[in-house]
Amino acid sequence: MTLDETIQAVKQALEAAPERKFTERVDIAFNLKNIDMSQPANRVDEEIILPNGLGKSIKIAVFAKGDTAQRATKAGAEMILDPEEIENLGDDKSKARELANDIDFFVSDVAYMPTIAKSLGPVLGPRGKMPEPLTPDKNIEDVIKKAKNSIRVRSKDKLTFHLPVGRRDMDAEELAQNVQSVIDRIEHNLEKGKQNIKSVYVKTTMGPAVKVM
Repeated sequence: MTLDETIQAVKQALEAAPERKFTERVDIAFNLKNIDMSQPANRVDEEIILPNGLGKSIKIAVFAKGDTAQRATKAGAEMILDPEEIENLGDDKSKARELANDIDFFVSDVAYMPTIAKSLGPVLGPRGKMPEPLTPDKNIEDVIKKAKNSIRVRSKDKLTFHLPVGRRDMDAEELAQNVQSVIDRIEHNLEKGKQNIKSVYVKTTMGPAVKVM
């Protein structure tokens, strides 16, 4: 499968989708085969950087104080969360769920990860939004930059799963490059590579699916 073939599939999906009053998301759907997804080791759980981003603003929240909090704000974090409020937030499940649904990506100073796991793990964990630990070897600016252009792929125990690769108002070639990056990464991490992929489709939120491979 070449990039040109992927571009043609993306163009077909965009052209086949009726115009909507909102900007639709563009997704790809994977159907795997010949793999036992009941075994956690076989499941897909990857963070993938998209070469052209998602075409929208990614909301990032950082659990930090002091200099790290200031640098995170300058780097583009939408929200700084006071670590002293973690337990209170965990006690208010409604507020915690609202936060989890509103924020796309969390980062936390590594020192606060045990408290977050205990207080917010039940809310963030199932959504695949546990914070990325900010260890001493990581730069908060680099972490935020990466987060704004990455997606989390989690198949859980399903052979079929889908994920966003951009928005309909993006260029077809940019979308195709994102699609290709995701396929290459997932194929690389499957036990038998391409042989474990039954099919891949691309579609807008409400449009028809077009086969990529």
